Amino acid sequence: MQLEISADELTDLVLRVFSPKPADRALAILVDLPDAALPDHEHWRERRDMAAGWARRLTAASAVHGLDISLVLYRNVRANNADLPEEMTVWDPSKPLPETADDLAELPRIPLGDVLTRHQLALAPTELSATAPLKMLCPKYGCRAATMPGFSPEMVPALRLDYTEVNRRVTVLKELLDRSVAADCVFEVVGQGGFELRLDLRHRSAHASGGLLPQPGMAGNLPSGEAYIVPYEGEIEGDASRTAGVLPVQLDGEIVVYRVENNRAVEVISEGPVSRREAELIAVEPAYSNLAELGLGVLAAFGVHPVGEVLLDEKLGLHIAFGRSEHFGGQVGPDQFSSPEAVTHQDRVYIEELQPDVQAVLVDLQFADGEKMPLMRDGKYVIGFLNTIRSTNCPSPYPIKTPKTSVMTKRAPTANGKRI
Repeated sequence: MQLEISADELTDLVLRVFSPKPADRALAILVDLPDAALPDHEHWRERRDMAAGWARRLTAASAVHGLDISLVLYRNVRANNADLPEEMTVWDPSKPLPETADDLAELPRIPLGDVLTRHQLALAPTELSATAPLKMLCPKYGCRAATMPGFSPEMVPALRLDYTEVNRRVTVLKELLDRSVAADCVFEVVGQGGFELRLDLRHRSAHASGGLLPQPGMAGNLPSGEAYIVPYEGEIEGDASRTAGVLPVQLDGEIVVYRVENNRAVEVISEGPVSRREAELIAVEPAYSNLAELGLGVLAAFGVHPVGEVLLDEKLGLHIAFGRSEHFGGQVGPDQFSSPEAVTHQDRVYIEELQPDVQAVLVDLQFADGEKMPLMRDGKYVIGFLNTIRSTNCPSPYPIKTPKTSVMTKRAPTANGKRI
């Protein structure tokens, strides 16, 4: 399996993802750097070297794609999906990369707004996710960004999928979510029975993330392949959220069970050290308790398997997130957390390899006219073509023998939040 992407493949990727227009003159490859607060590790170094290699290869292929290429470095922002720094440094990719962000201290820097104005397109293979801030910034500056937090060579085959077909599938799911006023979920936990959760989908629009970003202002993950929606959070006066029930998550080897009211996890009703940790977290950081996303991934039908990074793993099936939501159209943003370091958008992914003792046995959508539509049974889509297997060369690059959490950490752990 080829895990290195060639100059021709990189060029094809940029042209396919962005469909550059005459006004699109430059592409930035954004890279965050370690420091004393968030030390370096092997996979981070590999990713930075990979990004510099992409910059060199795309620069050499500029006659084909017609874009100026910049490698842009910045100090890490301590947490996934925290706001980006106000200044960044443009780096010559032919030179050795700096070891840490401190090496940039004496070098010229340019404002973040100038980076996004000068570069109409961006790839962000970062350690900490830049997805949330770029979703807010791209409409402001009219640029586009493909965010790739935690990207690893094992994900390269997923860049070779038929994204026209991926986009078609997630668009169908988006349209169903747009019509829905609720999603009813039943989770079966080994040895504990079933738990029910209703997600209130009123007053919301869904999103399709199909790996194509053709219009200014767009930002999304790459690899991609999901439709998602923020449950209604009760911001309209006199109209409380109807999201309620019980949500189980297999997390760090323990089944943590949250009681949910008004779209918030208000209590942890399970016992154990992880349950106590989660109970303390929702108590001290109420914004974390917000149910921020219902996501529906489609890549499992393309033969893609988990690789230990949420960027890819969440695209395989059902996932439900806690925390920040305003970048998806919700109401909970960084100002509702206690500090920038506490900002998080944390997914829980319901596929067998990641949560073997918790299964989503039923997901139904309810429409405004009262009609109910079966969407998933036993973790699989009921809609036939969503389960149609498409040939791909994306076997799992390593076996997952003892999964302990829905947000896997086979690679080096990161700061709060997830890398999406």
